[in-house]
Amino acid sequence: MRKLSANEEVILTDGYQMLEVDTKEEAQFSFVCRGKSEVFLKVKNAKQITLKTKTEENGELTFLIWNESETPCEFEESHELLKDASLQLSYGEVNQTEASHHLVVDLLEPGAHAQVGSATLTRVKKSFTMSVVSHADHTYGQIDNYGVVLTGGNYFVDATGAIKKGAYASESHQTSCALCFDEGMKANILPRLLIDENDVQASHATSLGSVDEEHMYYMQARGLSPQQCTALISTGYLMPVTRTIQDETLQQELRAELERKIHELCSI
Repeated sequence: MRKLSANEEVILTDGYQMLEVDTKEEAQFSFVCRGKSEVFLKVKNAKQITLKTKTEENGELTFLIWNESETPCEFEESHELLKDASLQLSYGEVNQTEASHHLVVDLLEPGAHAQVGSATLTRVKKSFTMSVVSHADHTYGQIDNYGVVLTGGNYFVDATGAIKKGAYASESHQTSCALCFDEGMKANILPRLLIDENDVQASHATSLGSVDEEHMYYMQARGLSPQQCTALISTGYLMPVTRTIQDETLQQELRAELERKIHELCSI
């Protein structure tokens, strides 16, 4: 795993690479993808990160940001995609320090394709303000957010899918879901669709609430404690984020880390 300096521009090589942020300074990073790259970015310590990516024509970028910062961190991000480029951007937020993400994904040229997703387990404040904007025809944007909110947690998502005038035959879709297990937690999801073109497809779906009591009763009737039930449901809900990067060793490590965090928090 290579440690990034506080200010760095990276021309990504093809294949899989692991990068780490560990700094007390404000950090600025710029990434350019010209081929097919997978990036795992672990944030061990940072207060503020400004992140930019550019995926050039026919490029394919997969980017997983895994936040383990011991201090509250603010992310400011912009992501640009050119003709027939694709971006899969995912966030793993399972540490228990506050974090906020502000990001814009711009689909600038025809055929650009972006999928943005997050998995969050929290007893503190976590927020996401994200937009995927189609500027050109035949583009595709998808936003998927999944959160598990425990006692003391405050989960906020403001997700916008936008299709500009002239971006015909484009699609914008989003799904945001939050599970709240305990009293004393907050969850707020604001889905938005801003559509300025007629020949498009757009949709949003939102689910916000507690786990079905019958499901909990069924599981407890088979010998599971309430804490075990919470951990099992949370694991199934959040585990897909660990499969973002197609590296089996990393997937195993992230699954183990996610399970450890879930059991640790659900036993409190």
